[in-house]
Amino acid sequence: MKTKLASMLLASAFSLSAFQAEAADKVVLQLKWVTQAQFAGYYVAKDKGFYEEEGLDVEIKPGGPDIAPPQVIAGGGADVVVDWMPSALATREKGVPLVNIAQPFKSSGMMLTCLKESGVATPADFKGKTLGVWFFGNEYPFLSWMSQLGLKTDGGPDGVTVLKQGFNVDPLIQKQAACISTMTYNEYWQVIDAGIKAEDLVTFKYEDQGVATLEDGLYVLEDKLKDPAFKEKMVKFVRASMKGWKYAETNPDEAAGIVLENDSTGAQTEEHQKRMMGEVAKLTAGSNGALDEADYKRTVESLMKGGSDPVITKQPEGAFTLDITAEALK
Repeated sequence: MKTKLASMLLASAFSLSAFQAEAADKVVLQLKWVTQAQFAGYYVAKDKGFYEEEGLDVEIKPGGPDIAPPQVIAGGGADVVVDWMPSALATREKGVPLVNIAQPFKSSGMMLTCLKESGVATPADFKGKTLGVWFFGNEYPFLSWMSQLGLKTDGGPDGVTVLKQGFNVDPLIQKQAACISTMTYNEYWQVIDAGIKAEDLVTFKYEDQGVATLEDGLYVLEDKLKDPAFKEKMVKFVRASMKGWKYAETNPDEAAGIVLENDSTGAQTEEHQKRMMGEVAKLTAGSNGALDEADYKRTVESLMKGGSDPVITKQPEGAFTLDITAEALK
């Protein structure tokens, strides 16, 4: 009798767990780049069970140099993507209707890092210089800034020469460029680790130059938001993700450890990820996940200030919604 009862209880437990697994809503998140502390909030939310608490089964897909999140989501490979707003708005204008549903990053981490010996002390000194620039959607903030400075990017004497920069710092180390694109939390430290001293560098943060645009927002396809079930799923996803981000901010070393556990490549180091998490926490600080409309307007204005060559040519309509975060933050 005891054996039969135990079997019945075991069967019930199995059927309950099977039901829970079946009931979990699947969400596929496509990251903008490889597994690193830039995305710690999502890995923390998964590791700590925050997604599971919301009834979600979240798959986190790392990005890479040949992965463009807008292309992935347009092709049905993800439900939600992490992207920079300049890329998302440019993509929207080209016909892929991305919508920002949340903005975990309040500040921009983008900057140009220059060798002092190249003679660059102010943005006026960019003229005639070679500057390293990332592409694949990352070039838009740079092109907008150069347009505002009145500098052409065609390599002429009154402009700058653009070096299509790989996702590394080699052009600066090898002195192929006076300045390169870096993030405060990543490539800048790769330059330092390569043996160049901070006092031998000059940095220009986009935030300080008044040309900062929003980075690392969460985007979905507009049509999907017409489905109430999808909207509810995104509410749960954003709520759990922001819980993950706030946990990461207050527990940076633990968050870095969780990121390392999820790095299947083994390429990341503990020192670099802890340092990165500390810097990323400065960028997510002050955000509860809801998009600040003033930040949005500043980004749009910056992208439209390109004179004859703006990143976007008209005011976007419907490019963001506050509905998801309004519900998630209740």
